[in-house]
Amino acid sequence: MNTSDIFNFLKPKNELENQGEAIDNRPYIPDELWVKCPVCKNPVLSADLNENKKVCPKCGYHFRIGARQRIELTADEGSFEEFDAELTSTNIIDFPDYTRKLKNAKLNSGENESVITGIALIEGYKVVLAVMNSQFMMGSMGTVTGEKITRAFEYATENRLPVVIFTVSGGARMQEGILSLMQMAKTSGAVKRHNDAGLLYITVLTDPTTGGVTASFAMEGDIILSEPKALIAFAGPRVIEQTIRQKLPKDFQSAEFLLEKGFIDAVVPRVEMKKTLSHILQLHGAEKVLQEGDSE
Repeated sequence: MNTSDIFNFLKPKNELENQGEAIDNRPYIPDELWVKCPVCKNPVLSADLNENKKVCPKCGYHFRIGARQRIELTADEGSFEEFDAELTSTNIIDFPDYTRKLKNAKLNSGENESVITGIALIEGYKVVLAVMNSQFMMGSMGTVTGEKITRAFEYATENRLPVVIFTVSGGARMQEGILSLMQMAKTSGAVKRHNDAGLLYITVLTDPTTGGVTASFAMEGDIILSEPKALIAFAGPRVIEQTIRQKLPKDFQSAEFLLEKGFIDAVVPRVEMKKTLSHILQLHGAEKVLQEGDSE
């Protein structure tokens, strides 16, 4: 028997064998199964992160989440009914390259606009709910964004319902020029009419809430909540430092800094947000819809 005959009896190598074998006694974890926290730098299993509502279980860092996921975490299961889903922005002032950017924003986010509005139940309490979407042009406020928010407030006023808005935004959408800036006054007018009717408005500021959204409806709530460490500002810290020629305090424009200065009412972790909103709605006499299994 020659050497080649001996090798014919060897088990052929399976390319799948030993894949992911420990190196230097370290366990192998496929990239898609874990996420590195940008704050504490520790790896977190994706399953653990999702179970903890996209909050790092080691340091409490709140990852940004999409609008649909926010609705799932906030509204009772199956209770959300969307308003004006068909409304979509167009290149109304023929701004260069804006048509392409809108198309990409719709493809990347799966949404028609930077805010989703509708009616929902929060632990049985009926509200008009609006959630801004960082995945659509960083939640920028265009004419359709302002229109949808205005319509949501008008519906709430007509039907005597409280409003809950989760904000996230890079500010007004410059590609729509002055028409975008006009949404600050338009939404504020709708908030005022809702307030004049004696109705409750709660805002929840998430990271980041900046620019024209901060300068209008985001800071006009009767009760203003925020997620931890959220950036809340009109102009960024670099612009302010260059203007006033002074170094800003540590954590300037963070939710905790604004709480200390009295600009917001509470910093609420994401895992406690739904319960907190429900408690506020109860205290303010919101309408509760009895569901199956509830007792009067």
